[in-house]
Amino acid sequence: MLKKKRILLVALVCVACMSSQIFASGQKEAASDKKSDDVIVIEMAHDNNPGDPVTVACEYWAKILEERSQGKMIIKTYPSGQLGSKNDLLDQMFAGEPIMVIANGPYCADRGVADLGIMQAPYLFSSWSQLRALMDSDWGKLQEKKLHDIGMQVVADNWQYGVRHTLTTKPVKTPEDLKGMKIRTQGSTIHVEGFKCLGATPTPMTLSEVYTSLQQKVIDGLENPLSVLYSGKFQEVAKYLALDGHIYDLSFIVIGSGVFDKLTPEQQQLLLETGREAGEKQNELAAKADVDCLAKLKADGVTVTDVDVKRFQDAAKSFYDDKDITGKWSPNLLENVQKIIGNN
Repeated sequence: MLKKKRILLVALVCVACMSSQIFASGQKEAASDKKSDDVIVIEMAHDNNPGDPVTVACEYWAKILEERSQGKMIIKTYPSGQLGSKNDLLDQMFAGEPIMVIANGPYCADRGVADLGIMQAPYLFSSWSQLRALMDSDWGKLQEKKLHDIGMQVVADNWQYGVRHTLTTKPVKTPEDLKGMKIRTQGSTIHVEGFKCLGATPTPMTLSEVYTSLQQKVIDGLENPLSVLYSGKFQEVAKYLALDGHIYDLSFIVIGSGVFDKLTPEQQQLLLETGREAGEKQNELAAKADVDCLAKLKADGVTVTDVDVKRFQDAAKSFYDDKDITGKWSPNLLENVQKIIGNN
């Protein structure tokens, strides 16, 4: 009987110790949760590689936001497609994850605001001032409101991602040279159809897959700004650059509307201000990179061709007759946009 009492006493002591440990652990977790609630952590993910203007600008943004929020708002950056493709990232954003994504007109169109697709219609724009005028107009403000309503809050709309050119494994001097060539594009409908009208075979894939795809002759080229082409080292496996300038890529930084709306007004303002400042930084870096990277590509043995842009523009006209694209736009969208950008 005495032995049983001793066993029971030991058991009760163990239970008490475990309860104490669980309670202490619970207090620790609660304290940890409270601490984490005080700090806003946002992920910033993209395809661009280290050294690229976008990557440097994202790192700059993380630095100034943490400093100005006194450590209360933190951006964790993930370059080189570490968290997936752009569509993967947008899916995560729509699922409520605190993640910011570099989107552009075509991606926004595919997600429900069709008129924004026109921002990267081939050869429609010829200067950054035209795109700035468009986004500063009532039309631009309306599109950003529509994005918020479907779950995409625009944090910054001033990131000049770059003028997009075409790097290939065979010379391209005319649109006819593109016929049958498999060209990597981003995975948006506008980009795919834009290259199809030039005669190429668009092949969407993430940038992280492009180098080996060029090596293995799965694709014959890709299109992107010069800084992206150089930082991805694609010139090692593709030696012909056509300066066709088919798109001026003005990109948006977006975050889930639900995540943004939960921030305090002060936090929202700080995120918007620093995002725009980081965009200005990116634009300075990208303009310099256009000059530097062109020289570096030439030094790496790339043959650069200044194409007859008029021939490419003429080939691209069929894009605007494609009812699968323009049929989704608001009536007279092309004419209205041309009026807005006409004097810029």
